Amino acid sequence: MSKRPSRSSSRRTGAAASDDLARIPLLNILSGADRRRLLHELTETHYGKGDLIFREGDPTEYFHIVKEGTVKCVKSTPDGKECTLKMLMPGDMFCCDAAVFDGACHPGTAQPMGNVSILRISKQAYLDMLRRNPNAAIEVIKYLGKRLNEAQEKTKILALDRADQRLASLLVDLAARNGIEEAQGIRLPMRLTRQDMANMIGATTETTIRIMSQFKRGRLVSGTAKSLLILDLPRLKKFASA
Repeated sequence: MSKRPSRSSSRRTGAAASDDLARIPLLNILSGADRRRLLHELTETHYGKGDLIFREGDPTEYFHIVKEGTVKCVKSTPDGKECTLKMLMPGDMFCCDAAVFDGACHPGTAQPMGNVSILRISKQAYLDMLRRNPNAAIEVIKYLGKRLNEAQEKTKILALDRADQRLASLLVDLAARNGIEEAQGIRLPMRLTRQDMANMIGATTETTIRIMSQFKRGRLVSGTAKSLLILDLPRLKKFASA
């Protein structure tokens, strides 16, 4: 079973959390009454490094929403190697996508990348909400379609692009989704190790370290795994698409 946080780290959300729901793309379409009803079904849970939100093979009983922090979904091979399927940012809903609808088990493991806060709602409560709200159901279909397009794009990148282009594409995507603009560039607010990056682009750690050294010498990026700064996003985009 997944490693769970202590009971004290979980709590029911209250009325004060309604603003949090309004910022969730798949929930902000709800009316005030439906949003308040959903609040009673949500729990907020905090996870840290070493915890698992769910494990590959666990039953799909809940939808999860990232409130704070970053989560990665990984799939493991029999010999222990990992492939990072996707990274999830604040506002993202995750449940291994279609698995929760067809009753399949989770095809991957959800791991916090540092301290995270997760909103959780039971599958039944969420599906009941969709039945009452056709517009929300349409938004979910759009969301799943977007995820499918992202998966197809990632497959194309892994199959056709060089490792340095794949890493540049990853950094550009993370900057667009969750980057923080600063005077010197765009800071990525998650702790991103060389192993994490290697898993996400399908390269060895050694190759990833070599490419990052090239990017630093070229003044594309600076910093460490704990605080990575993108110095020249336009040039990084051009490199990714070269």
